[in-house]
Amino acid sequence: MVRADMECKESQDRLSAYADGELDAPAMAQLAQHLAQCPDCARACEQLFALRAAVKQHAAGHAAPAFLQQRLRQALQEEGKQARKAPRGRKWAQLPWAWINFGVASVSTTALAVTLALYLSVPSDAERLDQEIVASHFRSLMPDHLADVASSDQHTVKPWFSGKLDFSPPVVDLAQEGFPLIGGRLDYINARPVAALAYRRHQHVLNLYVWPDGAQRDAPPRLAVRQGYHLIRWSRSGMDYRLISDLNVAELMDFERRFTAQIDKESVP
Repeated sequence: MVRADMECKESQDRLSAYADGELDAPAMAQLAQHLAQCPDCARACEQLFALRAAVKQHAAGHAAPAFLQQRLRQALQEEGKQARKAPRGRKWAQLPWAWINFGVASVSTTALAVTLALYLSVPSDAERLDQEIVASHFRSLMPDHLADVASSDQHTVKPWFSGKLDFSPPVVDLAQEGFPLIGGRLDYINARPVAALAYRRHQHVLNLYVWPDGAQRDAPPRLAVRQGYHLIRWSRSGMDYRLISDLNVAELMDFERRFTAQIDKESVP
């Protein structure tokens, strides 16, 4: 019990770094595995991503006025000059930034707030891609949009993509693990045709998007929350994957783990 509590504490201490992508690959994989097995930590992770999503959605962005930008540049230039002149071992009162008066400090604080707001309001490439995934997932839930080829047989779904895509997406049967295959369809994501595989978990639909990975580098699973949906992205064996559903994080991570283990197993000669 003590060790389990320690693992939870260590995992929750690393959640912010996990969300920012600051952990190395082994640490990311280890934490992802823990989240798949620990409902409490998975819930804490969900809350963190929900908070980040709310901040990005509601933070107001404003352009800094020209006079503020000029005063900030001057303050930073002067601070740099003082830093180069200052000998080591000065006391706190003599530190290079101690000369900054309250007016300049106020400017710096305002500039920081403006910069933060601008940063939060401009979506990154990954966020824009996530938005495409959410829109596609939402469309797929409309009547008759979920599958172009409706079948629970992977040997029917996989050949269907032949000739329709310039790659062969892996299709895995996870019915025994509680994730039956619904079917597959063609979609258009990230400016290219992709394979979309639909699975089910009880009453929840899981959409898995697959396309070739240009970087050809394996990447551990990363979790995000977009408009109330959980989205996991990872790369494996030359393919990029995006998994999205309203299913809880622990079961969604379990799907990713089982899917990845199965394609690794099938790729062994």
